[in-house]
This record gives sequence, structure tokens and C-alpha cells, in this order.
Amino acid sequence: MVRAFVMIKTAAGKSEELLASIGAVTGVEEAHIVAGQYDIIAETNGEDVYDVMQSVSGEIRGLDGVSDTRTYISLE
Repeated sequence: MVRAFVMIKTAAGKSEELLASIGAVTGVEEAHIVAGQYDIIAETNGEDVYDVMQSVSGEIRGLDGVSDTRTYISLE
């Protein structure tokens, strides 16, 4: 099992609207609105790195209002 944390930057005023959509993406366990450089942090899980990256690039980045993502794979 691979766990990753995805930092998501959204367009102005879109964070609350996107939170539910991001939470519904395959592999996303939790998503939270945060203050700072990014607007939402999502915790994802997958069988392998490919599964995690597919969720991020294929689903999260395709959502209207998502302007940038950074993915951090957990080493634990």
C-alpha cells in the first residue's frame, strides 16, 4: 500500500466547492481546507505509486478550479 499527501492550490473562492469533489476521488481517504501556500491537503492511498499518481493526474488535476498540485509520497 502506498500513501501520499497531495497539496492542492485552487482558484480564488473554489476551495469549499472543490473539497467534496476531491474527497470523492478514488483513493482519497481525507481532504481538508488549510491556510498557507496550498488550499487543500488530501491524503491518498493506492496499491502502488501508479494508482496514487493516476488519482492525482487523472482525477484531481482535471477538476475545474484546481490550478496546481504537489504530491508527496510517504516513506513510512
